[in-house]
Amino acid sequence: MVRPMVKARLAEIAAEFGKRSILVVGDLMVDEYLMGTARRISQEGPVMVIEVHDDEFKPGGAANVANNLRSLGAKVGIAGVVGEDEMGRLLRDELKNWDIGVTGILTDSTRPTTRKTRVVAQNQQVLRVDREQTHPLPESVAEELLSRVETALRQADAVLVSDYRKGVISPQVAARLSGMAASLGKLLVTNPKPTSAPWLRGATVLSLNHFEAEELSRSTLPTDADELHRYGSEMRDRLDVDTLVITQREQGLDFWRRNGEHRHVPAHKVEIADGAGAGDSTISAMTLALVCGATTYEAAEIACLAGACVVRKHGVATVTADELLDELQ
Repeated sequence: MVRPMVKARLAEIAAEFGKRSILVVGDLMVDEYLMGTARRISQEGPVMVIEVHDDEFKPGGAANVANNLRSLGAKVGIAGVVGEDEMGRLLRDELKNWDIGVTGILTDSTRPTTRKTRVVAQNQQVLRVDREQTHPLPESVAEELLSRVETALRQADAVLVSDYRKGVISPQVAARLSGMAASLGKLLVTNPKPTSAPWLRGATVLSLNHFEAEELSRSTLPTDADELHRYGSEMRDRLDVDTLVITQREQGLDFWRRNGEHRHVPAHKVEIADGAGAGDSTISAMTLALVCGATTYEAAEIACLAGACVVRKHGVATVTADELLDELQ
């Protein structure tokens, strides 16, 4: 039986957050929210007319992961690509304002900056419009990105790969990232999609949600404890990672380690306002805890604390170290 974390131990780990540096690599996005009111149906067709009264812009994807790490107190750098457009410039400027290092961000003129526009009326999302290109990076851009990653990683404690299948992470890029982390002795934490998970062999941690795990395994996540142990152990072996994490929202998470350890970490029971972005907060907190000396179980507990804090908030949110301490209390 593993003893649940006590506040003194969490405070000891959190005190190290500001001394650590994390490099985030992955797909950069812009989340745009058009907030308005639906008052009538259009005469042009059977659709609502939304009178927009507010337009909100937020960095999303890997940029949101970087923001979560910064909110927890870490020093953060980010590497990825944006388009040669206004959204790309806005995203880069916003990250600079948050004191996130942007020397790893490249401009790729063959694609727009990934942009997800959500139309919200009376606090209800009614439409989402995606503007993106997901083809792999041109070889010259990929090589320059990897060069900048290698330079930045020498000064970082870990690299966190945040993949949304928008073109930055390819089999070749993933293999090079894994090799760099191994040669430099850095933690490699990955949050891939099912299609890219097999590319990240050798990762310190690979995290999937339960839907992604089921897609990857082409089978339902077992509820029986013994079957779940075998399920995760076999998947970890197949992916060849040190630790596999499968998150299960209000059920918490499970992890399997190369040494045979399998643990379930329950979620903190809170009233959920919005689950958007909780996965980004969870993997960010776990990564930072690990580089601060936490055991895998302690890091998983901190990850669940972070998830509990952000789902209480509306919209894509972040969490602070003080909020983690308050949540544990």
